[in-house]
Amino acid sequence: MLFQKENMLGSHYAWTEQEAAYLNGTPSRRLFDRFNGYQVLFIINYYASQERGFTVEVGQQIENKVLNELPMDAKSEKSVFQWLRESNVTI
Repeated sequence: MLFQKENMLGSHYAWTEQEAAYLNGTPSRRLFDRFNGYQVLFIINYYASQERGFTVEVGQQIENKVLNELPMDAKSEKSVFQWLRESNVTI
């Protein structure tokens, strides 16, 4: 399942097409911006590709965790993904 922009609950995101162009493959050491909608979608969809039983509700739970619980030391896409894997995301 692919989590889409329409599935996101937040309305605070920046959406610029040029930012979407570099988001593919696996999470990297790129600086993570929790207000970049495309980057949040990228992390959610990468997480979804690694887990069975992913649903829209799980994607929304991840979105909420990234916005409200992400530690300040999680600065790269890799560290955000690792933090999500270690968090209690219910699938």
